[in-house]
Amino acid sequence: MRRISLTLGVLLATVSIAPASLHAAEHVTLRNGFEIDCARREAIEGDRVRIFMLPASQGAEASYMDVAADAVARVEAFPDPVFPITPAAKSATPAETTPAELNTMLARAGAQHNIDADLLASVVKAESGGRVFAVSSTGARGLMQLMPGTASDMGVKDAFRPEQNISGGTAYLDQLLVRYHDNATLAIAAYNAGPGAVDKYHGVPPYRETRAYVARVIREFNRRKLAAATSARSEIAGIN
Repeated sequence: MRRISLTLGVLLATVSIAPASLHAAEHVTLRNGFEIDCARREAIEGDRVRIFMLPASQGAEASYMDVAADAVARVEAFPDPVFPITPAAKSATPAETTPAELNTMLARAGAQHNIDADLLASVVKAESGGRVFAVSSTGARGLMQLMPGTASDMGVKDAFRPEQNISGGTAYLDQLLVRYHDNATLAIAAYNAGPGAVDKYHGVPPYRETRAYVARVIREFNRRKLAAATSARSEIAGIN
């Protein structure tokens, strides 16, 4: 299960698990006019704030800056995206999937490509909010928001068929993980902005939308892992 362990390692290194201080995907404006898109903020000693920027490459924990707490003028959270549903698409396809059905499809696709199902679920939430019939303004469709060309390349005949869409999206993410040597941060960025943009900037592109997207995926992934760890501890405590 090498791919899964590496995927987990990259994401957990990118954003520390600190639920009390985690503020993913924020736009920070300092009183001097400097603006920063950050993955999270946390208070440190001496009435200062540490701002963690989204990484341009690996080694994210080195990508931060410390400022005085009163130097922060304004903080704006990136809103979660809105995913419209086209009536024509909905009338031509089956009903929405249940959470259990979606989890089963994600687990199956993850096992086939050796990708953590929680990572796939996090991508689905960031891409479509789990809506089978979501269509973006650029024409991306379905749960993992496949563009028509990508869907065709991945053998997806109907992007509104959940199992086909997830299979195609997972196969595409698998290709990106191979391309970026299992660096999940870069693969996620490329899933959103395209590998050309990641290659051009040698890391996460400096696009506000892409950086917010990467942060949303990481935030959801960490939330899922924290929930699973909490549940496991509760079960152990119950047994003991």
